[in-house]
Amino acid sequence: MRPAVLWPLAVLAALAPVWTCAAPAVHPVVAVIIDDLGNSLVEDLHAAELPGAVACAILPHTQYAVTLADACHARGKEVLLHLPMQALDDAALGPGGISLDMTETQIQNTVRSDLKSIPYAVGVNNHEGSLISMHPGDLAWIMQTLHATGGLYFVDSYTTADSIAYQIAREHGIPAARRDVFLDDVDSEAAVRFQFNRLLDIARRKGFALAIGHPRPATLAVLNAELPRLAAQGMELVPVSVIIRLQQQHPIPWPESLYPLPTHPANLAH
Repeated sequence: MRPAVLWPLAVLAALAPVWTCAAPAVHPVVAVIIDDLGNSLVEDLHAAELPGAVACAILPHTQYAVTLADACHARGKEVLLHLPMQALDDAALGPGGISLDMTETQIQNTVRSDLKSIPYAVGVNNHEGSLISMHPGDLAWIMQTLHATGGLYFVDSYTTADSIAYQIAREHGIPAARRDVFLDDVDSEAAVRFQFNRLLDIARRKGFALAIGHPRPATLAVLNAELPRLAAQGMELVPVSVIIRLQQQHPIPWPESLYPLPTHPANLAH
């Protein structure tokens, strides 16, 4: 097992960002985000009722966004803005989306409006975004707005292997992490359980891991069954802010072909 790493205290100073206080961890930790909340009250409330520190990522300007944010916060769960960003397949984004044809002012005003629509948000992760997350200029405008807001972290949902959203967030001084596992690309209990076990394997290997899932019956059933068993496996479910703290200590490098410094050896190879 790798050496103990650091993660935030559960009780934080009232005005401090959630990732800033640290205490030693003695076992691998995992975090889970449930995405796409906001459009269905009954189904989405099941995410708020999951055991432990599962985070809730809520789409902006949706019918039940405020109700769900209230419910998740009341249960001690971290709330994230699930920021819609244009995908390569140009799928419909819904309200509050960021697209490649928007100006700097439009993007920044949209992000500010989206944040205001989600009470208690302590972080942001991207909904879709396989196109925008490859474009440094648009990402920079997003991250500038998050940095100016203050006290927020960013999770790169990593919807494409070419994403540089995590790196751009860090360049703008925003504490960030990147998703390790999607739980439910295949919507069956067997597939979700397989992916959940992958999450645990990654956490055992590097000390921490982050999963994203959705409020689907198969996903909720597996999480309700497996999360209470983590302690018996020497694992712990923690808030996403804990993963943010750990990732700060173990930053993910730029892809070799995208090192920002022209003098980096990776950029002198040709």
